[in-house]
Amino acid sequence: MRYRLTFVAGLALGYVLGTRAGRERYEQLKKSARQVSQNPAVRNAAEAAAQSSREVAGKAFASVSDKVGDRMPESVAQRVRSLRERGTNAEDDWGTTNT
Repeated sequence: MRYRLTFVAGLALGYVLGTRAGRERYEQLKKSARQVSQNPAVRNAAEAAAQSSREVAGKAFASVSDKVGDRMPESVAQRVRSLRERGTNAEDDWGTTNT
């Protein structure tokens, strides 16, 4: 119960401070976030992380496929195929390509 009360108090404090900061501060934060996301070093790091996660996911898929084999229902296999095809050469929410 103590943790819930602390959480609610923190939430209320954050709300009050956020509303006092107003629209101007929100726009400053938004501009800063946009600048960070457009930084080439950040974009390269995000793309590298996405690439390595795709490689790991591919290895996991191959490992699971070897172990499960033909026991996977066709509906699940079709869903996995459609998800893999959808992710090919698409842009993510950050504007980076899935290369």
